[in-house]
Amino acid sequence: FLCLFPRWLRPVLCSEELIAVFQCLYLITKMRKGRIELGDVTPHNIKQLKLLNQVVFPVSYNDKFYKDVLEAGELAKLAYYNDVVVGGVCCRVDVSEGQRRLYIMTLGCLAPYRRLGIGTKMLQHVLNYVEKDGNFHSIFLHVQVNNEGALDFYKKFGFEVVETKQHYYKRIEPADAHVLQKTLVKS
Repeated sequence: FLCLFPRWLRPVLCSEELIAVFQCLYLITKMRKGRIELGDVTPHNIKQLKLLNQVVFPVSYNDKFYKDVLEAGELAKLAYYNDVVVGGVCCRVDVSEGQRRLYIMTLGCLAPYRRLGIGTKMLQHVLNYVEKDGNFHSIFLHVQVNNEGALDFYKKFGFEVVETKQHYYKRIEPADAHVLQKTLVKS
């Protein structure tokens, strides 16, 4: 590892703490150079999506959810990091009160691969989809009230908390969820 640095700097780097810090920085830099791609959800890889969702989310999804995902086309994608499935996004079109909205059912990434741009790539796909369609009023989703990372992530893209639903989740604590929304059509 020390061979990466000039000879004159090596004695300064010899403490174990400094070496550990530089090794971590080196690995992070190396990881950031990965290739991120989105792929279709098919009957051949649906089990990977199921496993991913079991690991990432505190709730479980039934067989009907996955059946619907297989028919979602561009609204369901797996995220690959260097050809390994590490994330997924699943959406559906929701029509209520005369408004066509896109509901993000799930958007998640395995913990070791967070903050590498994978979530951004998935959300950007969703944003591009609704922009290209041009017929959506808004995009919305539910986020558990204590999930600060998700709240911060969506707020960076213009989502706002528009409601908090008490007891939204069953069998997990906290059971409350924020409804986040990004309005596309200004009224």
